[in-house]
Amino acid sequence: MTSEGMRPWAAVLWDLDGTLIDTEDYWHAAEVRLADSFGRSWSAALARQLVGSDLMDSAHFIRRELEIDLSADEVVRIMVDDVLAQLSQEVRWRPGAVDRLLGLSESGVPLALVTMSYRRLLDPFLAELPEGTFQVIVSGDVARRGKPHPDPYLQAAAGLGVDPRDCLAVEDSETGARSAEAAGCTVLAIPHHVSVAGGPRRTIAALLTDPVATEMFERVNLRRLGAVGRSTTGQ
Repeated sequence: MTSEGMRPWAAVLWDLDGTLIDTEDYWHAAEVRLADSFGRSWSAALARQLVGSDLMDSAHFIRRELEIDLSADEVVRIMVDDVLAQLSQEVRWRPGAVDRLLGLSESGVPLALVTMSYRRLLDPFLAELPEGTFQVIVSGDVARRGKPHPDPYLQAAAGLGVDPRDCLAVEDSETGARSAEAAGCTVLAIPHHVSVAGGPRRTIAALLTDPVATEMFERVNLRRLGAVGRSTTGQ
């Protein structure tokens, strides 16, 4: 195993949509309803192109594809309102997500939420977790630049007071993986609605509960127990 492979993590940075909760169908439904309201159609193929993207970038894409006379801000407002209404009815967790979050949090591992969803969308999700589960939240309306830029992950690491190179980022999309990787994080990808390419700083797992993912999360405790020093990373 390489020295990078043995890297102990100082913190875990979590994507939300498609990683912790299954909302991509909610976003797709909102896009379809918006298109229908203008007599347009919206396909699953178009929806997949937006997975993991900044909401404003998505809004510009939707405006162009549908050729509608709405501002990007208006598109975002309509979409956020629609998805919030769906989330208020049901928060659908991805397999193993709650146990992973609670296990890490109870062990004292610093956690950040790094999402392109806007802050008001997070309330139904956060209400199902103990207060303070995430020490830092970077949402799409506070990130300097959205994914795939590195800014959201850089902001999260800075907020936790850790080096992003010491962080494990958990993502479900290529867009998110590129963002985390550009910030210097190592990526654990759990592809769901879209595929994620492999890479030297990426580990792909089928679920948060499978052995590959478990091994990655266990490296957090290596740092906390002092079992592995930073000298092996060449930094």
